[in-house]
Amino acid sequence: MPYVEIKKNIKATPAKIYEIVKDMAAYPNFMQDLVSVDILERGENYTISHWVSNVDGRKIIWTERDTFYPEQNKITYAQTEGDLKKMEGEWTIVPQGEECEVTLSVDFEFGIPMIAGLLNPILKKKVRENSENMLTSIKEQIEK
Repeated sequence: MPYVEIKKNIKATPAKIYEIVKDMAAYPNFMQDLVSVDILERGENYTISHWVSNVDGRKIIWTERDTFYPEQNKITYAQTEGDLKKMEGEWTIVPQGEECEVTLSVDFEFGIPMIAGLLNPILKKKVRENSENMLTSIKEQIEK
């Protein structure tokens, strides 16, 4: 199963970074392949969100549950339904002096064994690019 983990140091408080990361409905503003994120349900420390992405002209659609752990500066997410067999991961924010190390991990499985060998490397590359772009954009928003 492909796994992507991206880390970036951002000069800000954990609380400031966490506020941006937890606003998933705003992600299409800084993720070029993401068409939309709609929040379907909000509960105590969780949301259910519906995502539509466009990866090289192919739509990938899923619904995920996002669980918030503000006291730990962590957010976990897991697909509840959608085009991939599996997609889950987490955001973590770890203070390091005047900066924080922000980590985004994505663990996914395409789910069609006959073509997974061909598509997983392409999708992994796109997930890595999007994750790097997202963290760079968050850093730029905060540090500008």
